[in-house]
Amino acid sequence: MQRVDHPLLTNSLGSQKSLTSFHFGTAGTGLKIYIQASLHAEELPGMLVAHHLRALLEKAEAAGQIHGEIILVPVANPLGLAQRLDNKPMGRFDLNTGENFNRHYPDLAKAVFPAIQSALGNDAQANVATVRRAMTAYLRDWAPKTELESLRRTLLTLAHDADFVLDLHCDCEGVMHFYSEESCWPPLEPLARFLGSKAILLAKNSGGGPFDECLSGAWWQLADALKAAGVNAPLPQGCCSTTIELRGEADVTHALAQTDANAIFSFLQHLAVISSATPPVVPPFQCTPTPLAGSETLKAPGPGVVVFVAECGTHMQIGDLVAEVIDPIANHTHRVVAGVEGTLYAHIRDRYVTTGCELAKIAGSKPFRTGDLLGA
Repeated sequence: MQRVDHPLLTNSLGSQKSLTSFHFGTAGTGLKIYIQASLHAEELPGMLVAHHLRALLEKAEAAGQIHGEIILVPVANPLGLAQRLDNKPMGRFDLNTGENFNRHYPDLAKAVFPAIQSALGNDAQANVATVRRAMTAYLRDWAPKTELESLRRTLLTLAHDADFVLDLHCDCEGVMHFYSEESCWPPLEPLARFLGSKAILLAKNSGGGPFDECLSGAWWQLADALKAAGVNAPLPQGCCSTTIELRGEADVTHALAQTDANAIFSFLQHLAVISSATPPVVPPFQCTPTPLAGSETLKAPGPGVVVFVAECGTHMQIGDLVAEVIDPIANHTHRVVAGVEGTLYAHIRDRYVTTGCELAKIAGSKPFRTGDLLGA
């Protein structure tokens, strides 16, 4: 294992933050896997999963079982991790810019298309290598102007040429669930099964420029752009990425983290990045994939105290009661019911809400939403 510390651009005199990555295996000898945790810095289950996964990877490397390259970034957001307001963590948004740490990543397809348009041939794998070189050059030449930009550039520099990217997050309260782009789903299917995902939400460009789609989206976008330009060159999906929601913010236990680390390790064995005497058996599905555009976000019709009637993981029918919002002054109870059939996969931790606040999410099977599909 090799540890690398990456200094970030500093915003203030006398202050310097850095990002740390751990490198296993040998670059260029097989698949490259990139795994990061807690890009939303208050989402801590992934950080503990990374801790347990590191121990598994160290043991596998010592036994000569790693055939490829694995990069692990257990603390992907040192900026957000240091942010506190009134002694409460503020790790989702950068307090300097107001930007979500997992939005506004660059459009890599647009950035590299001019460089690769006339450089591709009939060899699909050679074309993948050409695109990755163009991405490397773009990131090398990108001169960040802020601490946040330098974090984004550093993360992308580590991950842009990976075959698989796993971005470990969590919801407020929820069951294990899984976001990915449609083009990435077949190769990532075993991972969702190893993890026991209770909801799988697929989209083609969910909007907002999140980290995972910056990497995977570039490939299908370039393929579409080449076709539109009349360039008949094969370009496979060079990166399959996913955001894994490791249940809820309070689900930080050794038992859960070890289970999740084992599941990711089994996926790496399934990919043959880590050798094993007996290949792991891929478990059966615990859910059916649904479109992210079919996910319903329930909102509070008025202010009050929230009482959830349905637990996360419950399969809801249209009209089923999800929560009550109680106004103790007016002695009035707002009933919040499911508008779609599907799994209630997440809800908020707060138990007081104002009008219009998000309450819960249900994975419906029929798409009905358009535009940006992710929350703030």
